[in-house]
Amino acid sequence: MNVFITGIAGFLGSHIADKLIEQNHNVSGCDNLIGGYLENVPSRADFYQVDAIYLNQMKKMTKGVDLIIHTACTAYEGLSVFSPYLVGQNTYQISMSVFTATAENKIPKIINCSSMARYGEQEVVPFTEDLIPKPQDPYGIAKHASEQTLDVMSKVHNFEYVNLVPHNIIGPRQKYDDPYRNVVSIMINRILNGKPPIIYGDGSQERCFSDIDDVVDPIIQSINSPQAIGETINIGPDEDVITIKDLAFKILKVLNSDLEPIFVDPRPQEVKLAHCSADKARNILGYNTSVTLDDSIEKIANWIIDVGPKKFRYHLDIEILNEKTPKTWTQKLF
Repeated sequence: MNVFITGIAGFLGSHIADKLIEQNHNVSGCDNLIGGYLENVPSRADFYQVDAIYLNQMKKMTKGVDLIIHTACTAYEGLSVFSPYLVGQNTYQISMSVFTATAENKIPKIINCSSMARYGEQEVVPFTEDLIPKPQDPYGIAKHASEQTLDVMSKVHNFEYVNLVPHNIIGPRQKYDDPYRNVVSIMINRILNGKPPIIYGDGSQERCFSDIDDVVDPIIQSINSPQAIGETINIGPDEDVITIKDLAFKILKVLNSDLEPIFVDPRPQEVKLAHCSADKARNILGYNTSVTLDDSIEKIANWIIDVGPKKFRYHLDIEILNEKTPKTWTQKLF
């Protein structure tokens, strides 16, 4: 099968590419390298350093493709409140380019990787797929709008889709010098640089974290699953819920550090309780968790040690600067 992956240099996209190549598929993909590393791209993949937002380029790159796996986006929930143009363009507009190329080139199927941000703040957790989405930041709104557009386009232009909602994925290759996202990698990188982890608010936000090795297989399974067609499916754990405060102390313990966390003002629009039910993924895709959070933290730490801890790069423009903009960004506290 000829598979094209948007965001192939990113954390999720590169791991999916590895698995597909291992299964002897022909893999190609593109990335603008905003959120990924060039060294993540598998050597056996055909790589285009092209932004998927450019429609004509997308049409050319995806000719003759059997399947698109769409992982590319600027996945910045918190930042999207202060850089809505950047995040909206690279979440919704980029998806329109990918979906249009899918229709124009008569590609039979697309796997769309959405986000838990689609759910927003709900009255109940864990989030199940039948909940009415209530996204509360521009990123989540753009993701949900992309889902709705995909459903319409698939019906009009006769292609199949699966809408997957992977969430809180962690593991090696995740961008760890990015001050705007990836809480586990940020904390580990800071600690390895001799600095304490930073926590927004009181740290009572609840999350579940999923190791990348537990996420890739169900994504691959969704490709050939008749039951998954046209469905939205959460991909990620629903056990071992942890607060961000407890997460910080767990990471400190795994890294054998005696540093103490720093607490700063909460970020606007951050969802307090955010974790998803995995029942549908278990039933349709055979999803299960096999890597513990402690083991995953250790894997990430060993990888960062191998490639070298880095200084944080404030590489994205903050479009709205005011008294609500987190000081961690404006004062470059990371």
